[in-house]
Amino acid sequence: MLTETLGPVLIANRGEIARRIIRTVKRMGLRAIAVHSEADADLPFVREADEAVLIGPANPAQSYLDTAKVLEAARATGAKAIHPGYGFLSENSAFARAVIEAGMVWIGPTPEAIDKMGDKINARNLMEAAGVPVAAGTREPVTDLSLALRAAESIGYPVMVKTAGGGGGIGMSVAHDDEGLAKAYEQAARAAARFSGGDALEGPAVLLERYIERARHVEVQILGLPGGKVVALGERDCSVQRRHQKVVEESPSPGISPELRERMLAASVRAGEAVGYLGAGTVECLVDADKQDFVFLEMNTRLQVEHPVTELVTGLDLVELQLRVAAGESPEVSAEPRGHAIEFRVYAEDPKRFFPGPGKITTWDEPTGDGVRVDSGYESGNTVTPFYDPLMAKLCVYGSDRTDALEKGRKAVAEFAVEGPKNNLPFCAELLENAEFVTGDYDTGLVARMRA
Repeated sequence: MLTETLGPVLIANRGEIARRIIRTVKRMGLRAIAVHSEADADLPFVREADEAVLIGPANPAQSYLDTAKVLEAARATGAKAIHPGYGFLSENSAFARAVIEAGMVWIGPTPEAIDKMGDKINARNLMEAAGVPVAAGTREPVTDLSLALRAAESIGYPVMVKTAGGGGGIGMSVAHDDEGLAKAYEQAARAAARFSGGDALEGPAVLLERYIERARHVEVQILGLPGGKVVALGERDCSVQRRHQKVVEESPSPGISPELRERMLAASVRAGEAVGYLGAGTVECLVDADKQDFVFLEMNTRLQVEHPVTELVTGLDLVELQLRVAAGESPEVSAEPRGHAIEFRVYAEDPKRFFPGPGKITTWDEPTGDGVRVDSGYESGNTVTPFYDPLMAKLCVYGSDRTDALEKGRKAVAEFAVEGPKNNLPFCAELLENAEFVTGDYDTGLVARMRA
């Protein structure tokens, strides 16, 4: 049935996530079709696909973000389904609708669910109505600084300022007073204008929320099944961040109690049910400094970068579950997470200031061994170009408990040899010796304190 419904599957993405999806698609007996830009022609995912189609130059607007070219590649290869991975077109409801209207299967949530969660203000309001805790914040778009100042006075400083759309921490900053708010608002407004395709600062969609100091960023993996049932597959701690962007994730979270975990899982199920969620998604939350309560942050309507840690502790293949749900199946899923998993994002970047550092890879030697998993997008001889996110690989380790996972992480990081572009493996090694991280008693300000 899967072959008739889904095969071939076109992966509308690149690098490590395209390679990872290809692996499951082929294991399930389906043909995997890759699309690629000129800059990515020699990357492993292109070679490992059953068929690969060149769709344009390096500029993503002319290749990976060009919906017409992606759809034309799907038609030309006879693809019956499209998996968007994450980033690029993965949360683009117009693209999802175009795939469906073209008679293909969209491997993701419904376009309606994407729309509901794509606007953070609408998402906040919907979650509040569903009984999911939310932080004090604006219920309507903030479109000028005077409105922002009035909102901040009502909410109380400090406030988090961010775009109503988009993700990845772009445009986010914290304001502690009116002067800081003016700067934060301008930053978010510019990001909002870029996200919406506009140029002016007038009228951008910006959101203000009460900033939770020393918070933990904890997210819950959900899976929506045909018929409306939503199940929670455990949580991941994503508090190790630089510039509000995740760099290390682990499961389970070492910073929450079993009671708080159960409340977060239940709230995440309600969140998924409220939007009629289908497939794999993530409900992101912030846990307060006392680790007694949490608030909804946002819902990511796609597969997450950090999904391997959930796979390691549950034994599930989330991509396979995505494919089966998209084919109309309702697989029996029970998650009883065991052991502990940690993911280190290996970036081509300066390990001190975290600025991207593209370049040709002259040495690439991945660690191996029990409990070690590497999802990589590159190999020796490839070039990390400046056109895309500098993520090169995800180094994941699994242990019987957190202490075991930390020790495996130290060994694997030390054995991962990458030469050519700058990379953040030295930072990962530093983190693994940091007292806050080792004890598990850390928050989203950890990296900033390490670099202070």
